[in-house]
Amino acid sequence: MAKYYENSTIFNYSWEQVTQCFWNRYPNPFSSHVLSEDTVCRELRNGKLHSKRLLTKTNRVPKWGERFFKAKSVQIVEESVIDPEERVLVTYTRNIGFNKIMNVVEKVTYRSVPDQPGKTIATRSAWIDSSVFGFATAIRAFGLDRFKKNCMKTVNGFNYMLHHMFPAHSPSLVSAYNQHLTKAQKIKEAAKHASDHVKAQAEQLVQNLSVKG
Repeated sequence: MAKYYENSTIFNYSWEQVTQCFWNRYPNPFSSHVLSEDTVCRELRNGKLHSKRLLTKTNRVPKWGERFFKAKSVQIVEESVIDPEERVLVTYTRNIGFNKIMNVVEKVTYRSVPDQPGKTIATRSAWIDSSVFGFATAIRAFGLDRFKKNCMKTVNGFNYMLHHMFPAHSPSLVSAYNQHLTKAQKIKEAAKHASDHVKAQAEQLVQNLSVKG
C-alpha cells in the first residue's frame, strides 16, 4: 500500500507575493539537490495560467538502494495552474523513470489564509509507492523519509527567496544564513591556517633531518 503524507505551511506573505516567488525559488542555498529547471510549455486557458516544467534533481540513495537506483539524478515533471480570480495556485509533480521502483506524486495548493490578510497557506499531499517485489515496504519507507526531509528544504528555500524578494517583511532568515556562511568561512580559514602551520613544521623537520644526515 502506498505511503501517504500531508502537511501544511503558512508563509507570512500575501498570495500574490508567494505566487511571484514560486517561479523564482531556484536556485537558493537550500536547494543544492535541484540541478536544473526548464519550462516546457505555458499557456492561458479560460483565464488560468497552465505551466509545465522539467526539474532535474540529485538521486542519492543508501548502499542497499544502489542495486535498484543506478542513476545519479532523476527528472521531475511539475505542472501548475494559477487561477487569479479565485486566487489559488495548484501544483502537481511526479518523477519520470524508475516509476516501478519508486513513484512519488505530490500536490500542493496555495491559498490566502482566511481572515489573515498577508498570509498564505500551502497544503501539501504526497503519495509514495513502489512495485519492487520483496522490497516495496522498505523503499516506500525510505521514500517517505527522504520526501519529508526535502519538504523542509523546500520550505526553507522558499522562505529564503521570499525574504530576498520582499526584504521589508523580515530579513531574519537571510541574516541567519549569512551568519552561518560567515562561521563556516571562519572555520574553513582556521583549518587552512592550521594546515599551513603543520605543513611548515613538517618542512622544518625534514630540513633538520637533512642537515643532520
